[in-house]
Amino acid sequence: MCARWTTARSTAPTSGRLFADRGYDFDKYRRLLWKRGIKPLIARRGAAHGFGLGRTRWVVERACAWLHQFKRLRIRYERRADLHQSLLELACSIICLRRLRRSG
Repeated sequence: MCARWTTARSTAPTSGRLFADRGYDFDKYRRLLWKRGIKPLIARRGAAHGFGLGRTRWVVERACAWLHQFKRLRIRYERRADLHQSLLELACSIICLRRLRRSG
């Protein structure tokens, strides 16, 4: 399992940026991200709202809402990670197929 995780993690594409809300505004987290070569885009506590994180967050929350249409993914019944991953991939495929049918 560890070898698979290391391989998947090292070959996974990264954008080099991480968006986070005010709850993660600590120098400790910023330093850890910079050490890994990731630029932290964390909203500052006490700063005015509207820095742009909301637009990025909306995309992620919309994708999660689409996935929650599938009952087996709302509550994780599978104990094995590979089964849960397979169900996630199947759900993503179904979502893409539905969107393609609608647009075509």
